[in-house]
Amino acid sequence: MADLETRIAQGRGDTPADLVLKGGQMLDLITGDLLHGDIAICGDTIVGTLDSYEGRETLDVTGLILVPGFIDTHLHIESSLVTPFEFDRCVGPRGITTAICDPHEIANVIGAPGIRYFQQASQHTLIDIKVQLSSCVPSTHMETAGAELGASDLAELMHPPSGLGLAEFMNYPGVIFRDPQAMAKLALFEGGHIDGHCPLLSGRDLNAYIAAGIRTEHEATTPQEALEKLRKGMRVLIREGSVSKDMHALRPLLTERTAPYMCLCTDDRNPLDIGEYGHLDYMIREMIRLGTPPLAAYRAATLSAAEAFGLKDRGILAPGKRADIVALDSLEGCHAQLVLAGGVRLTDAAFAARDTIAPVGRHSVKAPKVSASDFRATGNKTQTDVIGIRPGQILTDHLHEDIAIVDGDKRPDAARDLVRIAVVERHGKNGNIACGFVRGFGLRAGAIASTVCHDHHNIACVGMDYDDMALAANRLGEIEGGFVVTQGGKVLAELALPVAGLMSLDPFEVVRDRLVHLRDAAKSLGVTLEEPFLQLAFLALPVIPALKITDRGMVDVVKFEIIG
Repeated sequence: MADLETRIAQGRGDTPADLVLKGGQMLDLITGDLLHGDIAICGDTIVGTLDSYEGRETLDVTGLILVPGFIDTHLHIESSLVTPFEFDRCVGPRGITTAICDPHEIANVIGAPGIRYFQQASQHTLIDIKVQLSSCVPSTHMETAGAELGASDLAELMHPPSGLGLAEFMNYPGVIFRDPQAMAKLALFEGGHIDGHCPLLSGRDLNAYIAAGIRTEHEATTPQEALEKLRKGMRVLIREGSVSKDMHALRPLLTERTAPYMCLCTDDRNPLDIGEYGHLDYMIREMIRLGTPPLAAYRAATLSAAEAFGLKDRGILAPGKRADIVALDSLEGCHAQLVLAGGVRLTDAAFAARDTIAPVGRHSVKAPKVSASDFRATGNKTQTDVIGIRPGQILTDHLHEDIAIVDGDKRPDAARDLVRIAVVERHGKNGNIACGFVRGFGLRAGAIASTVCHDHHNIACVGMDYDDMALAANRLGEIEGGFVVTQGGKVLAELALPVAGLMSLDPFEVVRDRLVHLRDAAKSLGVTLEEPFLQLAFLALPVIPALKITDRGMVDVVKFEIIG
């Protein structure tokens, strides 16, 4: 009872608080008012507000506005391209104090050991990383992943301190048509939190999906889609990642009336975008700039997020809540001047003092060595299915083009922006290679290849030159995965991601700088996309309409079948 009694005594002012923040204004997330008074902290808990306190330690926050720590409600830390420890150091100082992650990227490569790595790492990070269990490993039957996790495998991973529920259930056809494996996973988590993933689903199919107990969803890309989900009881997570940029489309729906039921997330955001723009802090700034009421923006980033995921111990600056506090220059600026996570001040010294654990998933790239001839697109008809990129979205269009057959091959055509795309199986399972066409890169020469390839994380490659494609794909095997840009038989730029072919062992600043070099190299080949590497990764995800490609061929996602 000592801790309980200590909290009560410090909250009442009978004894000095461990830490007191003095001089700032506090944002009241109930009324939107800015209130005066100290914030008293005992250990990791706020014990006093709206009063004057004495503390063993005092921090002067005069001129600053205090808000609760930000909660990213859905992301894959692997897509930040750094380990959980570097992610912690990268986003914590920007005000993110809770990150609800789905480690299904690493799980699709090495299975349960990848999830356990995140569960163990979360015990040492300064921000609170909540680890949901990956629901779809693999995401569908139309790809070759490195592992497979069924309901019995997930049962063995449940109930760690960082546990939260079942992560995004991407196989929405499996839900609405009652696939036995999907039903077993849903039954295992019935009554707990189940996160959703159902792009463009509506009507009775959406009703059926929500009836399965799925509570939150981040794939809405239009106000109409989001509004239907809200009206049917789903909490809508507004997403702004490096590729999937839905904030501007959904922002008008976020008001003080809807804010209790809407949250913010990044899903996939790399250190380059975090460095140039920001994380959730960027979303808050930009939405307020565009006219969103500050109360709505901050509520979505904090209290609404906590409520949506059942985190009753945080999300508001009040006695009894976790001491996750961000001191800002202004509500409009949203630049963190001081961040506390669980009462710990996020400083360089605090990050340096953390314990860490060894990485996992080394030497995971086991792809066959490929040659230029492996990238020929054979066929006996000129009409060809083409993936059409939508910049800023992971939705794609299903295009059809007539492409001439020359010497048994349909060649890339820079004049028509018809670029070869290929996926090479890299887990050592079958050596599959599938080829197709994509429009939207603007590529005019060379090749780009990556082992970040959702969600199976095979090698994805686009190119105008088959020799350069082979060089890029083979180079990924030599560096244990990552990104490679090639032209004229030379490697122009690369980033090694040796942790499961997904994460770097370098500091996030190094990764950020190498991404700048990679982006410049891609632009030199004619690429017009702002983020070509993660855009490439999503072209292989067969649960996002309309046309995708895996190692088994082109996938019509609407029909949920391989078409060639």
